[in-house]
Amino acid sequence: MGFSIHQAGIQDLDVLVPLFDGYRQFYRQPSDPSRARSFLAERFAHHESVIVLARSDEDSGVGFGFVQLYPLFSSVRTVRTYVLNDLFVSPQARRQGVAKALLLAAADGARALGAASLSLTTALDNHPAQALYESLGWQRDREFCEYALVLP
Repeated sequence: MGFSIHQAGIQDLDVLVPLFDGYRQFYRQPSDPSRARSFLAERFAHHESVIVLARSDEDSGVGFGFVQLYPLFSSVRTVRTYVLNDLFVSPQARRQGVAKALLLAAADGARALGAASLSLTTALDNHPAQALYESLGWQRDREFCEYALVLP
């Protein structure tokens, strides 16, 4: 199973939509390809995220996975950072090195954009993902707690 990695653009929307819809379903959201397409198209239109795409070498219309980075800024450090908000690999492409390749490409891309760091959040019981992140040099935050306020 060969694959290639590149930064996605609006021309990749047809390949990204089923992956993004699958990602949302993984997190117990109903399938809604139209919503996925609109959301991604809006991110591209407003330059609000960076998406890195893994696609099949045999069939360029088949996507194997993606990561999506959103820009942030650290006021204290006065630098640009990115949050790696989304990482998804299709079930048929798992355990083939796609996630690792996507994470490495995301780091390279963020570095090229002048970012000082990347951050991500994962479930406390997602041990396979944690092992992958740590094998690539990601460090678990032991200094800060993260909180969220859900706005109605």
